[in-house]
Amino acid sequence: MEKGVPIRAISRGLKMLQAINEAGSLTMMNAARAVGVPYPTACRIMQTLMYEGFVEMEPNRKRYRPTALVHTLASGYHFENTLVVAARPHLVQLTREVLWPVSIATRVGLKMVVRDSTHSMTSLTFQNYYPGDTLPLFSTASGKVHFAFCDDVERESIMKGLKTFGASDERALAYFSGTIEQAKSVRKLGYATHGRNKHTETPGKTSSLSVPIMIGDHFVATLNLIFFASAMPMEKAVERYLQSLKDTAGQIAAVLEEDPNIDITAPLAPLEAESL
Repeated sequence: MEKGVPIRAISRGLKMLQAINEAGSLTMMNAARAVGVPYPTACRIMQTLMYEGFVEMEPNRKRYRPTALVHTLASGYHFENTLVVAARPHLVQLTREVLWPVSIATRVGLKMVVRDSTHSMTSLTFQNYYPGDTLPLFSTASGKVHFAFCDDVERESIMKGLKTFGASDERALAYFSGTIEQAKSVRKLGYATHGRNKHTETPGKTSSLSVPIMIGDHFVATLNLIFFASAMPMEKAVERYLQSLKDTAGQIAAVLEEDPNIDITAPLAPLEAESL
């Protein structure tokens, strides 16, 4: 088998488990649609997940739900919980100050995953974002920040992932393979923007501004502010909110740095500024 080519059955099984976990429960038909497989294939995947104990059928109705065993899949990774606990009061305070919703996000694969947000705190939003919601890496301000501030090894991994799995999306490849100079600019400026976000429930109606959360020279996550695109031009948003975002990112980093359970030398590799 060619190096780097995934085992399709495992990919489908993980995707179905993720879909069931996010929805709370799914019918077999909806599970098949979520994974993009024929109904008979979905049945075999579901039977495997049930056999392994990760999924069970709900009593009295034909819906499938995750079991407590899914928690074991995250038992070795606790940093996101620490990040959310440290960031939450500062996210709340920032939203009270600027009124717009803010969020923190980290990368998983080729997606930016929302870890926490304050969309439910304000009426200045078109939709609520919840922990676990994902957005494409290449078309978000947070993705641009992540690409600019992550270490060289991770950046190369992102590029390989795009070349392997994102070949059908030429815009993604064009951004990450042809705009190293833009990444340098993001690094120098200390923030990134994305106007009229497309991959939302209200395409084109919001824009975003993102800054990195750093512990020293170690990149941790992104802090993001989302506002109505019609409310102000991007330049005005940067002028009005950038410093507050940076200050809040610094406050979150300070809390994380004091946590004795965080080993920043292990999961967070140092930046190689000269190589970007």
